[in-house]
Amino acid sequence: MDSKPRGAVYDGNLLAGPLAELFTSEVTSARAQCRGCGLISTVAELVVYGPEPGFVARCPGCSDVLMRVVRAATDAWLDLSGMSVLRLNVSDAVPAGQQ
Repeated sequence: MDSKPRGAVYDGNLLAGPLAELFTSEVTSARAQCRGCGLISTVAELVVYGPEPGFVARCPGCSDVLMRVVRAATDAWLDLSGMSVLRLNVSDAVPAGQQ
């Protein structure tokens, strides 16, 4: 266990386990809340355009851009700036450190 007190400041490496757990869950059933109109819908319900030069997912309510996904040979870009929150179901996910 780390000897730093609760509320201590760490670097981003501390997020490796929690993010790995989140990004292995079923994302299409995740619920996205639109930053523009507040509508909550599953990722599967978003209106998606693409695939070139990448995917753009829009809110089914107000058509604001919620997500952009671009993949190149060695890099990927994920922009979720149009969402106020992306809620993932992780009940089936294996907690970080128990893999």
